[in-house]
Amino acid sequence: QVQLVESGGGLVQPGGSLRLSCAASGNIFNTDVMGWYRQAPGKQRELVAITTADGHGNYVDSVEGRFTISRDNTKNTLYLQMNSLKPEDTAVYYCNLKKTIGDYWGNGTLVTVSS
Repeated sequence: QVQLVESGGGLVQPGGSLRLSCAASGNIFNTDVMGWYRQAPGKQRELVAITTADGHGNYVDSVEGRFTISRDNTKNTLYLQMNSLKPEDTAVYYCNLKKTIGDYWGNGTLVTVSS
């Protein structure tokens, strides 16, 4: 079993920054693919960023250059540094871990970008 717990969301003004964290526990391996997804009100959940075991990140075009995904395998923690936030970044952000048997999800953390 895998448990994922996100933290770090909140209210921030446009142009501001936040760092999200995802603490993973259970059957975790450094080779597991992990990522961040988000779901805005009235929209489908979308991939934001994903990282493989080597730490290389891939990003959706809308956050490229503003967001950085990273992982600390010694702490089993995934991060998402979000800079230059825009109102359209407002969403619930979910941590995801991929196993061959399926995906695991956290409960999400709300990010609201508003003045």
